[in-house]
Amino acid sequence: MSRGRRTAGFLGALLAGAGTLHMLRPEPFDTIVPPALPGPARGYTYASGVAELAVAGLLAAPRTRRLGGAAAAALFVAVFPANVQMAYDWRRARPRRRAIAYGRLPLQGVLIAQALHIARNAE
Repeated sequence: MSRGRRTAGFLGALLAGAGTLHMLRPEPFDTIVPPALPGPARGYTYASGVAELAVAGLLAAPRTRRLGGAAAAALFVAVFPANVQMAYDWRRARPRRRAIAYGRLPLQGVLIAQALHIARNAE
């Protein structure tokens, strides 16, 4: 298996898992929706869950993998404000929670880079 296929498989599994969690346990995700966004947080939680599941599907199929990589990069950029909100909200939390919240910020850059690699190099 090529590195690109492994990366697509990893991102697809990550997104499928996250999308499923958004649908089954939306409450934790509701809390990190930036309050500046209009409307109820739950709508954003469900919309991002649907997007994550759709992008996971695109990454799974070789014919749509290039599009899936581009869509994954866009999705990771779109949800970054929620990660910033989480880091802000947890800035006074216990060290473990702070480490999780702050660690997500640079991790998002890694995920974007992986998604762009798939978009550029998918067969």
